[in-house]
Amino acid sequence: MTGPVVVGVDGSPAGTTAAWWAAREGMTRRLPVLLVHSWTTQPLNVPVPQEALSKQRYGQGVLRRAEAELLHRYGDLSLTTELVEASASQALLEHSERAALLVLGSRGHGSAASFLLGSISLHVLGLSRCPAVIVRAGDPAVSTGRGHPGTERGDVVVGVEPGPGADALLEFAFTTAEAHGCGVHAVRAFPYQYVVSAGRHEEQDAVDRARLAACLAPWREKFPGVPLVDEVTAGPAAQVLLSAATRGRLTVVGRRRHSSHLTWKLGPVAHAVLHHAPCPVAVVPHD
Repeated sequence: MTGPVVVGVDGSPAGTTAAWWAAREGMTRRLPVLLVHSWTTQPLNVPVPQEALSKQRYGQGVLRRAEAELLHRYGDLSLTTELVEASASQALLEHSERAALLVLGSRGHGSAASFLLGSISLHVLGLSRCPAVIVRAGDPAVSTGRGHPGTERGDVVVGVEPGPGADALLEFAFTTAEAHGCGVHAVRAFPYQYVVSAGRHEEQDAVDRARLAACLAPWREKFPGVPLVDEVTAGPAAQVLLSAATRGRLTVVGRRRHSSHLTWKLGPVAHAVLHHAPCPVAVVPHD
């Protein structure tokens, strides 16, 4: 991966958690990190007057505090900040043309393992030219450097639909796992209708296992040091993937690229995982 890890910060707990996750990822991947704050897209509860100068000063303060905290923990991190006038979504999408990774924060939903995704996050996730990761505020696995060391999770979970788009997801999953010294858990679901007949179930199971094995074979060879678990399970794809995600450190889903910035779509599986996975979720664009 080349380019920086770009993270949007706005002074909120969600943005702070995302910044800490991005810093750890930058150190792990040996990539620079760029903190971006849009002074025209600040939280509604910002306790400052609405004058532009006050908003800019608030944004500068957000960036300075985040920079100081991250460098206190990660002194060797290559870190820069950028205060922009463009909207947060526009700024992040422009950076996605050259970034290795975009990172966004999202509010948690009570004690449940689910995200509250705003329109900015969905817009960026649907149009980013590079992989984009959403991190839940207060994620217990994210070290914040404030007496919170973070808890270790398991493997990188990736939903695999054998076909042209699978390689982009698998490349991201394997490179991430290699960087973190963990394994890959590749998941393939097939519909319930094949379970009606035991014979049909076994037949379809064998076909899907063979397709998944063929899809994974080049990546096994390219990353021999990365442990790999492959799973073929009957059931709705979102449910199967969410079940695997309960043990994952990162869940990887895909979406098709779109030629126009006016057209974007996240599929139902990506939507379900983004809203309910208990760990950070990466959305990887593919052709």
